Amino acid sequence: MSTHPNDHSLLRTPLSRRLYHEQAAVLPIIDFHSHLSARDLAADRVFANLTELWIAPDPYKHRALRQLGVPERAITGDAPDEEKFQVWAAALPRLLGHPLHPWSTLELARYFDITTPLSAASAPDIWRRTRELLARPTHSARGLLGTTPVACVCTSDRLLDPLDDHRRLAGRSDVPRVLPSLRADDALAVQSPEFPAWVRALGEVTGIRISRLADYLAALEDRLDAFAAHGCLLSDHGLDTFDYATTSEPEAERPFRRALEGGVLDIGESRALRSYLLAALGASYARRGWAMQLHLGAQRETSSRLRNQTGPAGGYATIGQHTPIPLLCRFLDDLERRQALPRMLLYPLHPGDYAPLATLTGSFTEEGVAGKLQCGPAWWFNDHLLGMRQHLDALSHYGCLSTFVGMTTDSRSLLSMTRHEYFRRILCDYLGEQVAAGRFPDDYDLLADYVRRIAYDNARTWLRLPLLPYSP
Repeated sequence: MSTHPNDHSLLRTPLSRRLYHEQAAVLPIIDFHSHLSARDLAADRVFANLTELWIAPDPYKHRALRQLGVPERAITGDAPDEEKFQVWAAALPRLLGHPLHPWSTLELARYFDITTPLSAASAPDIWRRTRELLARPTHSARGLLGTTPVACVCTSDRLLDPLDDHRRLAGRSDVPRVLPSLRADDALAVQSPEFPAWVRALGEVTGIRISRLADYLAALEDRLDAFAAHGCLLSDHGLDTFDYATTSEPEAERPFRRALEGGVLDIGESRALRSYLLAALGASYARRGWAMQLHLGAQRETSSRLRNQTGPAGGYATIGQHTPIPLLCRFLDDLERRQALPRMLLYPLHPGDYAPLATLTGSFTEEGVAGKLQCGPAWWFNDHLLGMRQHLDALSHYGCLSTFVGMTTDSRSLLSMTRHEYFRRILCDYLGEQVAAGRFPDDYDLLADYVRRIAYDNARTWLRLPLLPYSP
């Protein structure tokens, strides 16, 4: 895509261009699911070069480079940073159609004012120019985050994280609002060999001696209190395979004690305990007014070689199975019957789940809450032009597009806030296309309201973020 800051890239109709430039482009950004480092922001980290900032933490780039046959030494290995950047620069022109191409183009333009296409030929000059800029205060961690109009960003934090960095960031005037969100996978990792040690650490942090399930739940509540004290409004669970069975506390007690002693649970025991804990946490989130996120359908167990070589987040996962809708409905219904169903974001990784989950948003509702159940934004392997348009189509035809809470980066990179621009351009193009085809009315004010809702206002109100409405 073109890198001119006022261009019409991805905007194919006059109405799309007007909606984007007059409405979407000026809206603040709420990034409610990211993997940014609160430590980097609290310390206002200075990055030595683009490899350190842009390539090293990005499994998307690592994956693409491997697909091009690049040796691992030049991806995550011991090659010098400048060599790794040169390798990436040579690779980018070979990725037309891949979202990394427009993302990289936008990131260089918006953060470094570089409109020269990145390639092997341009790499030396871009390396030099960006290194000079990264040494300036404007391009420190907080400076980069302030380059785009970010109103709020939520990091992903583990249950035992101390949250000291969030304490340091609270109330600072030189950084947008940075809130923790709880990544609660550890609490359900009952089959992990590390689970007994993790529970002991939880007991040490909370001061609760954990010997039975009730103690464990009390300790979890203590940590939820700590997150709430730092402004947390969301939880998140990565459930690659969704498996659920209605389970009582006595049915969960025995497998919990066995897991606590280091025993190996069979499939039924694991399902019962994980189901009970997931429902208990869901009810707790509802009591606190938090939103609950479920990331569904990843297949992370692929190449053992790459996992051993690069670690658990190495960019080698793939799209997994469809979400089992009957089991998901049972989980939601169990919570709803207890009046304990929180607002929920369901992120399907399998594109074939868009229609079922968009339809499901009409099955669990609450008076006075618009879009209580959300089919979350196009995620991971779907956060590109095709995936976003398919997602918008599903929401339009099977759900309720006007209640959609919009885009999130799901990224470790400070430069990824430009993905909101990418999404907003696609959204405005989609609306303009519908008008051109006669499917939506040619009503600028109505469509401008959709843009403002989807790009900012819905996330602000649905998540109950302490932010003001945007007044253009």
